Amino acid sequence: MPSFQYTARDAKGDLKTGTLEAATKDDVMTQLRQKRMNVVKIEEQAKAKQKTAGSIAMRDIVIFTRQFSTMINSGLPLVQALDILSKQTENKALSAVTRQVVFDVESGHTVADALAKHPKAFSDLYVNMVAAGEAGGILDTILMRLATFMEKNDALVRKVKGAMIYPGVIMSVAVIAVVVLLIFVIPVFQSMFESVGLTLPLPTRIVVGMSQALKAYWWLIGGAGYGGVIAIQRYYATPSGKLVLDKLMLQMPILGDVLRKSAVSRFTRTLGTLISSGVSILDGLEITAKTAGNRVIHDAIMQSRASIAGGDTISAPLAKSNVFPPMVISMIAVGEQTGGLDEMLSKIADFYDEEVDAAVSALLSAMEPIMIVFLGLVVGGMVVACYLPIFDMINAVQ
Repeated sequence: MPSFQYTARDAKGDLKTGTLEAATKDDVMTQLRQKRMNVVKIEEQAKAKQKTAGSIAMRDIVIFTRQFSTMINSGLPLVQALDILSKQTENKALSAVTRQVVFDVESGHTVADALAKHPKAFSDLYVNMVAAGEAGGILDTILMRLATFMEKNDALVRKVKGAMIYPGVIMSVAVIAVVVLLIFVIPVFQSMFESVGLTLPLPTRIVVGMSQALKAYWWLIGGAGYGGVIAIQRYYATPSGKLVLDKLMLQMPILGDVLRKSAVSRFTRTLGTLISSGVSILDGLEITAKTAGNRVIHDAIMQSRASIAGGDTISAPLAKSNVFPPMVISMIAVGEQTGGLDEMLSKIADFYDEEVDAAVSALLSAMEPIMIVFLGLVVGGMVVACYLPIFDMINAVQ
């Protein structure tokens, strides 16, 4: 049976909102009139949720979380705080989501349950930490801790993505330059060489052949490239494909080091934040595995979860995965033995945030000369291949 959200005025004229289950809108209206309420608006929840579609940036969630924490800490009731946030947020999608949360909380749901209905805006990690904050009566503290975590995690993601921009731009420039040379420049040289009747050197014949193939079969080459991308995406969507490709990414020189260190930082900070917020270690590991972003690391974390469920430690399965450095394993083992695992995980995360900065700088320093040499070899090699017959003609004239 569908659910409907309603806004109505009671006998005193006060505005009331809530949710009712009924077959049709008319049935909802009948129920409200029986309660002597004047209907203002009735909307089916499924349609209301469709209106919340839109982009919600991490920055918007961080601001929302900090403001929510401040309001609760100041003594404002939950519903009033959420209502203020729904009106003042600039993101329309987040504003619509917050209004839905207000409806649900007024209907008797907990804040965590209300947030859980909007997974595109609030992750499992967010919902579980809010639930722990509500249960412990420290929601304002948990929200502030959550906002800090999201800011650091977002900064980490931006660092890794930023490291990929430079090689991506260089590769794009190289592809465009090669296509322009093959389609527009090489045919001019080819016509000139044919008019002279000179025997072309092997490098020149290769370049001319590439030009002719591109002009004649550009549709086939483009289709093959597009098909290759789709095939890789579909293969990556499978569990085995994701495991193979993620393992290859971690084994790549320089880039693999950046990905490994960023994964360690994200894992330790996420798990440390969850444990310190009162989330159980088993739930914390499951949530952390979902946010790992790499199947190899996901499997290592889930093996640790199974190990703990069987009465063992976290550190032993992590050591077997060969993903986490020995220092991390040793510090986690010490944290388990001393009972200060959350604090130890936070220290590891702080250390690896700095390591990611250093690794990104090293990646960029290494990529610059490599990309320049690559671009020079590809474009310069094609230019030289075009001029080789000209040098032969000059030598023949002399």
